[in-house]
Amino acid sequence: MKNDKDLTIASLAPLIRRKKLSPVELTSFLLDRIHRLQPAINAYITITADLALARARRAEKEIARGDYRGVLHGIPINFKDLFYTRGVRTTAGSKILADYVPRANAALVQRLLDAGCILLGKTNMHEFAFGVTNANPHYGPVRNPWDTGRISGGSSGGSAASVVSAQAIASFGTDTGGSIRIPSAACGCVGFKPTFELVSLKGVIPLSFTLDHAGPITRCVIDAAYLLDAVANRPIGKDIRKGIQSFRIGLPKQYFFDRIQPGVRKAVLAAAQVFERLGAEIREVNLAGLDQTAAIASEITGAEALAFHQPWLDDRPEDYGENVRSRLEQSRPTTATEYIRSLGSRLDYIQEFDRALQQVHLLLAPTLPIVAPAIGEPEVAAGRSRESTLLALLRLTRPGNLTGLPAISVPCGFSGGLPVGLQLIGRRFDDSSVLRAAYAYEQATTWHEKFPDLEKDLRSEI
Repeated sequence: MKNDKDLTIASLAPLIRRKKLSPVELTSFLLDRIHRLQPAINAYITITADLALARARRAEKEIARGDYRGVLHGIPINFKDLFYTRGVRTTAGSKILADYVPRANAALVQRLLDAGCILLGKTNMHEFAFGVTNANPHYGPVRNPWDTGRISGGSSGGSAASVVSAQAIASFGTDTGGSIRIPSAACGCVGFKPTFELVSLKGVIPLSFTLDHAGPITRCVIDAAYLLDAVANRPIGKDIRKGIQSFRIGLPKQYFFDRIQPGVRKAVLAAAQVFERLGAEIREVNLAGLDQTAAIASEITGAEALAFHQPWLDDRPEDYGENVRSRLEQSRPTTATEYIRSLGSRLDYIQEFDRALQQVHLLLAPTLPIVAPAIGEPEVAAGRSRESTLLALLRLTRPGNLTGLPAISVPCGFSGGLPVGLQLIGRRFDDSSVLRAAYAYEQATTWHEKFPDLEKDLRSEI
């Protein structure tokens, strides 16, 4: 490989199609990276080296005889360890499912394997996806490739860290309160949460059936479009190169720019200026009543997670990590009335965002109010105040889950040497406009080409 920035589907697929690059060569390269970086980053729970090489040899033979399936054929990827994979254990980052081996693939996994993707393994995650730091008590923390003393973000932390550190070409994660976008922003890659129900969750271990989404984590926007077109229930990537000259993009007056670190604010507002130079109109928009986001999302997530986990929680409480067990226990007192009231408040949020998006095509905001904090850091500074790390990481992504709207995080700069994520939120089932705007911004900047020099770190250890 020439360098890490060439490790995209967009760059590799033409080489594979023209037989200039062997899927076996590519897979072997990535498996070598995994072997060398796993001790430092800890991105994987299960590595399927033999299976990956077998599928790579099969892909190579198929392509050699002219049976090329498309841009994903021969592309090695991984999945968050929440997706069922036939014959490969699916732990959900837990002790409870440590030896669980599904008999069938998740619907999304099957589609990608049918498209010719190669499974490298299953990635480390916050236990049962119920958290955003990826401090996993059973499999260890995932470490940020830019600074291994800092969190990767979660719960899809292993997915984002593996993509940024070139231990996979792409990954699929899940997002209930921000779990695709949070680690993508913290690690410096692209994370897309599609419109609710655009991508099937069949065969995905649930956290909250009302708020769960599945989506890609990639090195560039067009790679996310390729993957989504393979798994979504409608095509969404065909207009990605059309530009954004007619777009109206909203800057929220409330909530999204409150209590954020100065470096994050500077990077995101600079991104807004790029959109203006590209021909988009930037408008301020009002979004009322968002201060209750955390309470509403927590109540819905907690109640639905408890409904799924209660048999295990009653019979095997000691097998949960303290963090997840305590969060589940906190949901026991929630009444049906309180839960239903929160569902009603969610509908109010949907209406408020739909109203704002009648005026603009997209909303532009930070993905996170902070850069990645240190592993184990309980509180962080955001603006002039301090708040819990958990609440800070979730604060700006949860609205996308409550509303079910499509939302993407793309790299937009650095603060203190750590990545900053730009979030774009679009209209329901207008995922294509979100991708189109993100692609236009990406092509006008170079942030998507910047990755940590882990090879330098490896050389220094020799």
